Amino acid sequence: MTTPIDRLREIMAQLRNPDGGCAWDIAQSFETIAPYTIEEAYEVADAIERGNLDDLRDELGDLLLQVVFHAQMAAEDGTFDFDDVATAICEKLVRRHPHVFSDGAARTPAEIKLVWDEIKAEERAKKPDGIIDDVPANLPSLVRAEKLQSRMARVGFDWPDTDGVLDKVSEELGELTEAVRAGEMTAAEAEFGDLLFTLVNHARHLGLDADAALRGTNARFATRVRHMEQAVKADGGRMDELDADAWERAWQRAKTAEQEETA
Repeated sequence: MTTPIDRLREIMAQLRNPDGGCAWDIAQSFETIAPYTIEEAYEVADAIERGNLDDLRDELGDLLLQVVFHAQMAAEDGTFDFDDVATAICEKLVRRHPHVFSDGAARTPAEIKLVWDEIKAEERAKKPDGIIDDVPANLPSLVRAEKLQSRMARVGFDWPDTDGVLDKVSEELGELTEAVRAGEMTAAEAEFGDLLFTLVNHARHLGLDADAALRGTNARFATRVRHMEQAVKADGGRMDELDADAWERAWQRAKTAEQEETA
């Protein structure tokens, strides 16, 4: 009996088949598909944040397709196939969970996390790369900043407390302000990046996820804009006709409406 995953692999192979397949799928490569893979991962996260399990089921299917797509292209090159991908993750999970598959000792979540990090460090040590060389360059910028900082913190390159980070935030803000006032926009861009990087460091010291925090702000902003649009439309107005005072009133009404919805 054909399983759903086998059926998916068969469909993907047919789509990539030069004889009767889909011209678009055939034309793709790892590089052209990678942006879709990232996009699908974010759509999975979005479905989770919205608490929509029907959408989550569909988005997980779309993400699974990305894995199958990449595996099919690799199989065509003779590099690896889907079974190799599944085998590799199975071996990794068993290797990183000795408390389950080896000695059987019960540990707290904190102890398990420590063992996990130790095993990952051992795995990295077997590679000839530097400390940060395996941190993917195409991660979202806030995520990559946190990972770079965390990796360096493991070898002692870190602020001892949040006070030091806050002082650095003030310093970077001052340097950004000076660059802007001087009209040095190239320098301002670099200083702005330094400020963001330091803010991510501050979030890390506070135990916060900078990327999640910004996603939350984006979501709140989008919700308020929709409230504004509805209110302005209900009053017979148009968003592009509002003056500064009308914008402020609409924004405050949107904040109030949002607070009432979440109360």
